[in-house]
Order: sequence, then C-alpha cells, then structure tokens
Amino acid sequence: MARSLDGVTLEALLTELVAVYGWQHLGELVPVQCFLNEPSIKSSLKFLRKTPWARAKVEQLYLTLK
Repeated sequence: MARSLDGVTLEALLTELVAVYGWQHLGELVPVQCFLNEPSIKSSLKFLRKTPWARAKVEQLYLTLK
C-alpha cells in the first residue's frame, strides 16, 4: 500500500514532525533557517508554502514516520 498525504494538512504534518524530532533535529534533517533560527509553526508554514523543494523534503520526512 502506497503511503499518502491524503487529508493531512501541512500544519498537522509539521506539528507532528516537531513533536517527534524537535526543532533542532528537524533543522539538521532539513537545513532551513525557519527551523534553526527562532522557529515557529507560523513562520515555517509561510516558508514551506512558498518553497516547493523544502516542502517536498518535509513531506517525505513525514512519510518515513508513517
């Protein structure tokens, strides 16, 4: 069965990743400033919505959890 993001919002996905990895480790896995420098869900969502390559990395990381 293929893994899918069906029905999972970007906010829910990011919130779960932060809960599992924490901001510091998440920033090591996906090295972007919004995870490393004063991270917040709001600023990270704004960045990820505008940056397809980073969003793809975050989504792939989420799918590895499932």
